[in-house]
Amino acid sequence: MYAALDIEMTASGRTLLAGASAAIAPGRITVLIGPNGAGKSTLLKVTAGELRPQRGHVRLEGSDIATLPPARLALRRAVVPQHAQVAFPFTVAEVVAIGTPSGRFDPAPVARALAEVELSGFEHRAYEKLSGGERQRVQLARALVQLDPGRPDSHHGAGYLLLDEPTASLDLAQQILVVRLMRKLAATRGIGILAVLHDLNLAAMAADQIVALKEGRDVASGTPREIITDDVLAALYGVAARVGWAPGTPFLLPQSLDR
Repeated sequence: MYAALDIEMTASGRTLLAGASAAIAPGRITVLIGPNGAGKSTLLKVTAGELRPQRGHVRLEGSDIATLPPARLALRRAVVPQHAQVAFPFTVAEVVAIGTPSGRFDPAPVARALAEVELSGFEHRAYEKLSGGERQRVQLARALVQLDPGRPDSHHGAGYLLLDEPTASLDLAQQILVVRLMRKLAATRGIGILAVLHDLNLAAMAADQIVALKEGRDVASGTPREIITDDVLAALYGVAARVGWAPGTPFLLPQSLDR
């Protein structure tokens, strides 16, 4: 289990998180939702260890991550940020290999990761010439190399993957592909996933557990069936919502503001 507990964060006199919590279980997907400024990305960064909270703590399989050496933490969790900049003309294989824990280029885990994100054969392509969706999948492959089953501590479990808005700026087909990859990694690899998603329909498709944040607090937590409801969404976003149902999954259709 990987959990951020009772996290409080302030910056420039502004409250970013006020006792927020989120947990990730192996083989399960937790999705953070909420309006802009709710604290979703901040909570993910605290969980990743990128930010240190003023109060509360983050525990990874029983250990406070503040006490873990960076190299050990990197073997247990990988992060795909919302925006990843590559400053040099790297090939796809070179970008993916950045995630190799040993620091040595090994083509085997690179090839495995690219196959998982459906980019086999892209190794020698220029990263800068890829589409936005392809770049996002390359970054996901980089994180998967970091969590490769052949890594030194693989006997400790599949690890955890943290994704900050992985579907942002992608077209519909690429969004669905990323969500499908998330579900596959959780189901077949046992990877625990924490993701920030703005699209509530994608959140309902992807999540086993949804944590709804508002003004830095986790105001609701539960399954998509429990969270994607008219009442919860009205309280969360301050708008009237009408939730429908596809087989087993809630979905939201935008409503006119004058209705």
